[in-house]
Amino acid sequence: MVAATEARDTATTELARQGRTLLPALPALVFLFLAFVLPVWVLFLRSFTEPATGLGNYQSLVTDSVYLDVLVNTFFVATAVTISTLLLAFPIAWFLVIVPSRVARMVFAVILLSMWTNLLVRTYAWLVLLQDTGAINQFLMYLGLTSAPVPLVNNMVGVIIGMTYIMLPFIVLPIHATMSTLDPALMQAASIAGAKARTIFFRILLPLTLPGISAGCIMVFVMSLGYYITPALLGGVRDMMIAQLVAELIQKFLNWGLGSAAAFILLFITLAIYFAYVRLVGLVRPT
Repeated sequence: MVAATEARDTATTELARQGRTLLPALPALVFLFLAFVLPVWVLFLRSFTEPATGLGNYQSLVTDSVYLDVLVNTFFVATAVTISTLLLAFPIAWFLVIVPSRVARMVFAVILLSMWTNLLVRTYAWLVLLQDTGAINQFLMYLGLTSAPVPLVNNMVGVIIGMTYIMLPFIVLPIHATMSTLDPALMQAASIAGAKARTIFFRILLPLTLPGISAGCIMVFVMSLGYYITPALLGGVRDMMIAQLVAELIQKFLNWGLGSAAAFILLFITLAIYFAYVRLVGLVRPT
């Protein structure tokens, strides 16, 4: 009896201590609940109750070929943007590591400046560059690579180009942060030992930079899944992504139930990808 009483008192004291610890965070928790949790919960309920109670909205999204095409477009664009940004970001990050610090600071300033510039302005800039009379088509025709303007806007190509430019800093920074911690002596020792450049890259540099690569790729992929402005301005009707679908369903057709269901399918897929990434990182992280 005495032991049980002491255990109960200890548990009560621990709960009181934890309560005092969380008390300063209470205003922030209330704000998060009112601004994020509550609206998401309301939309979640509307996805099951409008226009009729049940799973009709979700059934429509997974069986209708039009909505399935939107999902395919979304994942295709997100995958293509992730791959293209990775192919561009890796050499940029390596360049920032090996160049003198003054040059690296200048390049970093350009990268950060692109992030700080208004997203709508950057997207409209690409709209001007990619149109039939834009600088890119004019340059291609000047070089004789094409005799007529290449369609680069109102299609998937324009969306991928514009989003690759916008997402590039989000993958350059984590890869560079990982590369900057590497010891150059590792690659020097491998070179002295007779390893070829390809061997050094695939056996030393690439494995050691995988944490930065994976973090950057998951960030770009998840952000690309829910992107709206750039696909809306640079894409066409056939290239609609799920964020555009949600906006169309709610703003134009006032179909809150179907729009909420589409948003929650995207949310579920995003969370699944995130937890899979966390699980994989946990498996490969040294103990």
